[in-house]
Amino acid sequence: MSLLHLQVSSSSAVRSPPSLPYKYHTTVTNASSTHSSFPSSSKSSKSSSLAVASSSTKHQLKNGSSFRVRSSLDTVEPTVGQVTEVDKDTFWPIVKGAGDKTVVLDMYTQWCGPCKVMAPKYQELSEKYSDVVFLKLDCNQENKQPLAKELGIRVVPTFKILKDNKVVKEVTGAKFDDLVVAIENVRSS
Repeated sequence: MSLLHLQVSSSSAVRSPPSLPYKYHTTVTNASSTHSSFPSSSKSSKSSSLAVASSSTKHQLKNGSSFRVRSSLDTVEPTVGQVTEVDKDTFWPIVKGAGDKTVVLDMYTQWCGPCKVMAPKYQELSEKYSDVVFLKLDCNQENKQPLAKELGIRVVPTFKILKDNKVVKEVTGAKFDDLVVAIENVRSS
């Protein structure tokens, strides 16, 4: 089970976003007491998990009061059978959580025509290979600098295939057949 701990210093309630593949534990705190926790549903997965760092954000309300949200993603469970959107903060924890599973990363942009052609085919691959974790990274400005640079992206789409937390194959461009061959080779190694 994965938990994302949120601590809010205020009397307002916090909802766990339903779209993320984690279970949440939320704590709402004001000056005098701590209120309940709100677990949300999560998709099941048969994979391992990994702890990661926490963060804190201060928010100001219109009435002048403020509250701080603290969160930590304790564990990440990669999901097989579907494509999971990642960003600079979630990519490495999911890759490490995949353990010895093969991980395929689709690095794309919203404006890229070949990326749009590959997207449904990539989704079909995620449904075909139940032992492979399929991820996608929108190489927008927020993700471009830290992660796309770290992974050495030069063109989109670029597919990085990882095994044991290391990039072992790369396919650039909308070359579906080359991608399938690369996935098969890494799975069988």
